[in-house]
Amino acid sequence: MTFLPEPLDPDDDRPPYEQVASSLSAAIRTRKLAPGDKLPSQKELTQLYGFARATIQRALRDLEDEGLVVSRKGSGVFVRNRTERPAGLRPYVEQAFSEEHVSIDFAGFSSETLRGALQEPLDKIRVGRLTPASVNVRILVPDMSVPQAVPVLRADCEDDPRLRTRAREITASSIRGVMNSVNELGHLGLVKETQVQARVHSGSQFFKLYVINKQDAFFGYYPVRPNKASIQGETVDFFDLLGVDATLFHYSVNDQDPSSGAQQVEQAQMWFDSVWNSIGRDYDPDGH
Repeated sequence: MTFLPEPLDPDDDRPPYEQVASSLSAAIRTRKLAPGDKLPSQKELTQLYGFARATIQRALRDLEDEGLVVSRKGSGVFVRNRTERPAGLRPYVEQAFSEEHVSIDFAGFSSETLRGALQEPLDKIRVGRLTPASVNVRILVPDMSVPQAVPVLRADCEDDPRLRTRAREITASSIRGVMNSVNELGHLGLVKETQVQARVHSGSQFFKLYVINKQDAFFGYYPVRPNKASIQGETVDFFDLLGVDATLFHYSVNDQDPSSGAQQVEQAQMWFDSVWNSIGRDYDPDGH
């Protein structure tokens, strides 16, 4: 089967290599290029996209860094199998915003990474390049007003209210940022319906989970790491959960193996809804 990319947007002001990488990434996500498929050669891609070979090479490097393709010397560039390496979150978030109705459910220690992942698609809505009719975000985080398994003091693993206050402030700032950014689009009339809800629960959160448009799920474990912070003029050594070190694994309803795809997404959604509708309590980052 001959691969034919979607026409590039002539008003897209991104560098050419980003446009090519985005186009190929979308083809992989929508399975126009399936796991194991060989991509067209660099020469063919230059003809398909009308850009120089250096541009194509840069785009392919970006896709490889993202974990979507693998280069095999002497054979070409291939779409990675799902089990070879997890794919990046951001392209899937952006793809979700190209649909009419967007839903993102997030569960984690805080929502810092969620806020970062939303920044680019929200910017594209502001300039008219993405036009969803509704955006619905739900955020589920642990209640830092009560002791947790982490963060705790490194010396004796005991609770320290100062650490929980620090974590609560980070979480509140991130959730507030998501709420303000998404709801602003509704106030400006750029999105017809926007809603951001947040709830807390009393359990410690050792993993992060994203369920995107009920079609894709990303799951990763938080490693427990030593950390230091200056709190009230004192350097505090403690154990922390570091989201930047969490490797996310991707599952999709479009996976060929339903046991690692559709069922995983279904179970992830079921878990999120069960906590949200039972032990989750409404949370206001402003404390009102």
